Amino acid sequence: MQHSQTHLRTRPIAAGHLRAFEAVARHLNFRAAAEEMALTQSAVSRQIQALEDEVGTSLFLRHTRAVELTSAGAQLLLAVSQSLPRIDGAVRQIRQSAGRKSVSLTTFASFASMWLIPRLEQFQREHPDIDIRIDASDLAVDLEMADVDLALRYGPRATMPAQALRLFGEQLTPVASPWLLKSGPPLKQPGDLAQHALIEAGDAHRTHLQWLTWRRWFEEQQLARLQPKRWLYFNYAYQMVQAALTGQGVVLARLPMVAESLSTGDLVEPLPGLRMNSPMAYWLILGPRSDQRPEIRAFRDWLLAESRLTREATGEVPDPDTVDDID
Repeated sequence: MQHSQTHLRTRPIAAGHLRAFEAVARHLNFRAAAEEMALTQSAVSRQIQALEDEVGTSLFLRHTRAVELTSAGAQLLLAVSQSLPRIDGAVRQIRQSAGRKSVSLTTFASFASMWLIPRLEQFQREHPDIDIRIDASDLAVDLEMADVDLALRYGPRATMPAQALRLFGEQLTPVASPWLLKSGPPLKQPGDLAQHALIEAGDAHRTHLQWLTWRRWFEEQQLARLQPKRWLYFNYAYQMVQAALTGQGVVLARLPMVAESLSTGDLVEPLPGLRMNSPMAYWLILGPRSDQRPEIRAFRDWLLAESRLTREATGEVPDPDTVDDID
């Protein structure tokens, strides 16, 4: 089939023929694709021809007993094979949730694992009729564009939108397992850390999170030249804390993320008087029109109540400049 290149198509193609295209591309056979789709072979052929007219070039090379993809067809198949399963999955989700109340949220993986999920059972117990969908990703989602009701984010005030609600701030403090502190070298003063393995984020020195590093904590303690027994690096905060829980070293932890482990005794804060303030805080951002739904308001109120408990557990005193943002 020949298509003129003098009139380039600019309008989006109709989506109805893409499923026929994917079936033919997968089978490389019109008859097999037609049987799968419960259509006649001529109907499938017409759909492919209509799609080629829309695209403006041939998608298949027709041979006597078989077809093969052109380079343009291979390019389109790559996009279609990724898009159709996502569309089908979204439709399944919509059908399953039709008529049900649900809350969808996005947050970063460490916060989901260390703070949100351990507390979520209480909300589910109090609201058994509300479905929860969590998208844990370190990539920020645009609430104006995405099908997400709210976001839980981490950063300084200056990076947050005006409507963001401050949940709690953070301090950094050395923590370790009680077993390590009993069986290992003493840890009574900052200089004793030279006898221990220290756990840290592997990329903290190369990112905007340099205030989370041991090096910064050492500088505050006038120990800039201190070197530990060894370093242990991980990608995520929850991995770092898990290593500390199993006695592999001492981690400079984000206090709100380990408050529960400290209260249960699973972790110990050996130097409680040497906490270091961080410019970061944790924020709740509601999507547009989300507060119009009672299930979103219920989840928001529960988050604010849980955040108040975290502030009490960490001894956080609100800054007068941000007190209006708290609750």
